[in-house]
Amino acid sequence: MSISAVVWDVDDTLFDYTAADRAGMRGHLAAEGLLDAYETVERALARWREITDRQWARYAAGETSFEGQRRDRVRVFLGEELTDAEADAWFRRYLDHYEAAWALFPDVLPALDALAASHRHAVLSNSSVEVQEYKLRALGVRDRFEAVLCAAELGVSKPDARAFRAACDALELAPHQVAYVGDHPEIDGRGAAEAGLLSVWIDRDGLYATGDAPPGPHRIASLAELPAVLHADSRFGAPSTFR
Repeated sequence: MSISAVVWDVDDTLFDYTAADRAGMRGHLAAEGLLDAYETVERALARWREITDRQWARYAAGETSFEGQRRDRVRVFLGEELTDAEADAWFRRYLDHYEAAWALFPDVLPALDALAASHRHAVLSNSSVEVQEYKLRALGVRDRFEAVLCAAELGVSKPDARAFRAACDALELAPHQVAYVGDHPEIDGRGAAEAGLLSVWIDRDGLYATGDAPPGPHRIASLAELPAVLHADSRFGAPSTFR
């Protein structure tokens, strides 16, 4: 079955979130005079990422709001009982450093250009539309996507099949006509596959050896490989490296 559209994850798929988060937090902690509280910058960054992952899981489970998880990240990291306004102000200062480091991965624009005439494009993210619309505009690619759908507005987040199917509905296509590209093997890869989409997991860091990866999606190391997967004669015509 021919694939008519590609739905994309954003963070660590199109946008190098990990690098920007690292650079932004390093600059922010230095400006706030907080680096001395840690033995190394990397320890501070590891703690921030650990707290971020934990609070994001609470948000994904519906235990807090998008704004609430941000505020709690700050409170836990600082170990202080901040007001909402204080936590918001601290996070905004961090955002200034973070946004200064924003960049697309080098393989993104070539892939979008290669697929521009043959496939429609949309975004599905476990974030909020306000955040991702702003990010995509700042990165100069918002006009590449017909629609931007996010968990905060949908009321359901990946890997729930309803999130992926909402993206298909927005494009007025059946799941088997849509490919999903994301960086997380379970949330993106397995989630999209189980929802009936052609699932493509981009594993830039080589997290799994070919024989160790769980079954389901196609596994690629670069978006340069994506056109070959999408232009295969059938859903099952292109060999998957995701075993």
